Amino acid sequence: MTGGRLRAPRSAGIAISGAQAFFRHGQRGGAAAVRRQRRILEGSQGPVIQLQGQRVLNFCSNDYLGLASHPALAAAMKKGIDDYGVGSGASSLVCGYSRAHTELEQALAAFTRRPRALVFANGYMANQALISTWCGRGDTVFGDRLNHASLIDAARLSGAKLRRYRHAEPASLENLLDTTRTGMRLVCTDGVFSMDGDIAPLPPIASLCRRYDAMLLVDDAHGFGVLGNGLGGIVDYYGLDAEAVPALMATFGKALGVYGAFVAGDDALIDRLVQAARPYIYTTALPPALACAAFRALELILEEPWRAELLQSLIRYFRQGAGHLDLPLKDSATAIQPLVLGDAEAAVRASRALLERDIYIAAIRPPTVPQGTSRLRITLTAAHTEQHIDRLLDALAAVI
Repeated sequence: MTGGRLRAPRSAGIAISGAQAFFRHGQRGGAAAVRRQRRILEGSQGPVIQLQGQRVLNFCSNDYLGLASHPALAAAMKKGIDDYGVGSGASSLVCGYSRAHTELEQALAAFTRRPRALVFANGYMANQALISTWCGRGDTVFGDRLNHASLIDAARLSGAKLRRYRHAEPASLENLLDTTRTGMRLVCTDGVFSMDGDIAPLPPIASLCRRYDAMLLVDDAHGFGVLGNGLGGIVDYYGLDAEAVPALMATFGKALGVYGAFVAGDDALIDRLVQAARPYIYTTALPPALACAAFRALELILEEPWRAELLQSLIRYFRQGAGHLDLPLKDSATAIQPLVLGDAEAAVRASRALLERDIYIAAIRPPTVPQGTSRLRITLTAAHTEQHIDRLLDALAAVI
């Protein structure tokens, strides 16, 4: 540090740690295809981004409605900083809970048509809070086999027994419920599955939960703001009420374009989380400026429903073009369009070949997805155009 400014450290002459040596050794052979690495984004999110000096079309962002760089959200966040500063200073139960948080929670409750909502720093913590507060030793968590890692990890950390049913098969869930008769029973599922893009069969799952007196938790991170007539997500999409789905979690980092998460439910659920959820009690609150930006994003979703409508139109356009090319797409009607290529090396090669054509789609491989299902996880946003998609289809035709 010189003159009050930080400089990036030089790497020359630094000893290689045991962990670094392990990962370098692991690059030999097929292991290189599953080793993660980060690429540096130079600038804001959007359909076209600057990636390590290269201008590329971006087809792997979860910014579904194109709000992450919206000037109205930036203005709301800047005003939030002027009003509240940069950090929240403490946990919500000490002095970190601001007027911005309570206004956002009230707006989320109204948006989801539930009595109350509770804001969390992120979805991983929200799921951990929900499951660990409701379940413990002697209880059972039932989860779809393709649930997000946050649901799986939360179930394991809770001390409850985790039983996983076959993906999107209510009959498999019913068999597990029927053979588990003791303790608290909690069923959890993604609303839109993050790697396959398909939608959970929620009505029969909710019906099973009522029949077997099980609690139902839905993680709707990838459906909230884009699905349903009121854009309330999968619960809205199926026309279900709060009684059918008592615990709803969604994040701000996808359709809303910001950061954070929330849980919506009745008074008893939210009060229990406030009083007993360790990830809520012992974590510094979400910065108020982010709450201000999320509040403005909710307003924009309602003010500009054309964004979600345009997204659906682009999804249909892409799938029609992919069909003409006989691309091996999974069956998905959402913004997540997985192109399954099989082994990890094939997915990495395809990703690199696309990057050479100035198109960025990250290769998704184990352990994020099962062995043999490595893929290009193509995501579409309302900020894309048909011309962008035409370029993508031309590139895929040359690469795949």
